[in-house]
Amino acid sequence: MTTVPEPAGVVLAAGRGSRMSPLTDVVPKPLLTVGNVSLLELAIRRMERLTSSLAVNAHHLADQIAAAAGQLHPGIEVSFERERLLGTAGALWQLRDWIDGRPVVVANSDVWLQGPVDQLLEGWDGRRPRLLVKDMGRPADFGTLRFLGVSTVPADVAARLGPDPDGLYAAVWKNAHASGGLEFVEVVGEAHDCGTPAEFLTANQLAAGTDSVVAPDAVVEGTIREVVLLPGARVAAGEHLERAIRDACGHTLDAGDTVRP
Repeated sequence: MTTVPEPAGVVLAAGRGSRMSPLTDVVPKPLLTVGNVSLLELAIRRMERLTSSLAVNAHHLADQIAAAAGQLHPGIEVSFERERLLGTAGALWQLRDWIDGRPVVVANSDVWLQGPVDQLLEGWDGRRPRLLVKDMGRPADFGTLRFLGVSTVPADVAARLGPDPDGLYAAVWKNAHASGGLEFVEVVGEAHDCGTPAEFLTANQLAAGTDSVVAPDAVVEGTIREVVLLPGARVAAGEHLERAIRDACGHTLDAGDTVRP
């Protein structure tokens, strides 16, 4: 039986997070908090269960990402994409020397998962790309399966990736899926892409088990309902805030309708 080497772990944290603007104009999306813990910390802790060798890529507000990642996982490799975003595949190409021929586990930093992802590597022989998914019972990314932001890339596949900005779907998954060479690992439990205000609010509520999630240093003088108050946020006396997200600068995002389960 083939033994798969310990994989290189790459946390993707370079995106602009435009759907969460203006919050993400001053704080990169991976440093926004779910249940008062940053998305970046949640992603790094999740990956630490799979490998001890971690890297993170950084583009938007890159120095904030680098500083936070270094505190969370001393010795983490930081891959700066200063000039342009490289996409998922391009990010692995830029890290090719650090990856050094190993298989790779890749995790988006903006996905909140209710449980650990240890099952992703169980029984993996390192030969086919594998995706963590959830069956939504309706059309999703792959039939009714929704991709949950964590995947594996075989060593030989990672070594063939090129420098052009590209995503793993176009570079790897599309053809692998068409030929039956893409593996799926289904999880049970809630999972949310925190790239939209509605899912970000829902993830916070599930993580904290409360209607509203208030950072320890946030100030509530008015009233709130289904709200996320990020560090330093304030709700003034006489103000009522509902289904919204607010940061220390006073930026407020309407979270819209409840997320469909």
